[in-house]
Amino acid sequence: MIYALLILLACQLAGEAAARGLNLPFPGPVLGMVLLVAALTALPKLADLLRPVTSGILGHMSLLFVPAGVGVVGHFAALGGQGLGLMLALVLSTVAAISVGALTFVTVARLTGAAEGAQDD
Repeated sequence: MIYALLILLACQLAGEAAARGLNLPFPGPVLGMVLLVAALTALPKLADLLRPVTSGILGHMSLLFVPAGVGVVGHFAALGGQGLGLMLALVLSTVAAISVGALTFVTVARLTGAAEGAQDD
C-alpha cells in the first residue's frame, strides 16, 4: 500500500515539477496523470500493485467534493448575483458535453463498422 501511494504521489510531484519548471500551461496533476498512464502502459504489472489503493480512493471519492460544496454554500451571497449566468453556463455545457459524446459515439461506431453490423440483424 505504501509503495502504491508513493507511486501516485511521485507521478503527481513529477507532473507538478514539470509544469512549474517548464512553465507549461497545463496543471501539474494532469501531467502527472499522463505520466501515470504512460507508466501503466509500459509496465502492466504496475496496475496490479496500484489496484487496491486506487479502488479505495475511488470508493471514497464523494468525500473530495465536500470542500467544494462548503465553498459554494460559504459564498452563496456572492454567487446569487450571478446565478442566472451560472445556471445558463451549467445547462449549456451539459447539453454540449452530452451532444459531443453522442456524436463521438456515432462517429466511432461508423468508423468501426458497428452500425452496419447492428442493421443486418
